[in-house]
Amino acid sequence: MCLVVFAWQAHPQYRLILAANRDEFHRRPTQSAHWWLNNESFLAGRDLQAGGTWLAMSKSGRFATVTNFHEGQKNKARFESRGTLVSSFVAGSQSLSEFASSIVMRDYAGFSLLLSDGESMLYLSNRDDLQTNLEPQIYGLSNASLDTPWSKVVRTKANLTSLIENNAINETELTKLLYDRTLAVSDNVVSEDLPFEIPRTLSSPFIVAPNYGTRSSTIILWRTDGVVEFCERSFNPSGKAARDSRFSFVVE
Repeated sequence: MCLVVFAWQAHPQYRLILAANRDEFHRRPTQSAHWWLNNESFLAGRDLQAGGTWLAMSKSGRFATVTNFHEGQKNKARFESRGTLVSSFVAGSQSLSEFASSIVMRDYAGFSLLLSDGESMLYLSNRDDLQTNLEPQIYGLSNASLDTPWSKVVRTKANLTSLIENNAINETELTKLLYDRTLAVSDNVVSEDLPFEIPRTLSSPFIVAPNYGTRSSTIILWRTDGVVEFCERSFNPSGKAARDSRFSFVVE
């Protein structure tokens, strides 16, 4: 169950502060974050099974990330890959509204999508029928609608708020925020497409389980002067760090 917490235009020094965990089956082939060969201004990891990505940013300041609704569909082959929504937007030039209007919602399994052109950020989903331009503040997103009050979302948003209030925004502190393995007492997250033994395990921000878990953590610090620091850390199935990928660039 992926997790994205972010402060959008809610800090005097940063346009965007983002901390995200990507949770996925360990067997699903993945390429770590890199500048894509067919578009050298496009920075993202890659889902080698479907070809898209879960989070991406470009040197032009376009950004997107997607989370899934775990609904236990039995015939996923009939749906388009949700990861292509991210890559298509960030690599393209359509406005937020044009791109959102171009999505045929029924062609995809449940998703929540964040899109930014660098000036505005848009949230939309094909499950809650909500499409809204986000105001400057702190948000949290997991495998449901934006700011659904799951314990992992509420706790991680509160921790990010505390970091901002204490002027403690840096890669180290944001990484600690994502490594939280505290299980919720009351959450009852059940997904038909995940192994039976791990529903409660999904309630922690960082997930460690034999078949499914946190595959990578991403930190984005986009300063108001245009400098972007992008860090992705990949993990093995036991939850140990396996690789760091760091990038620094200036939005054009």
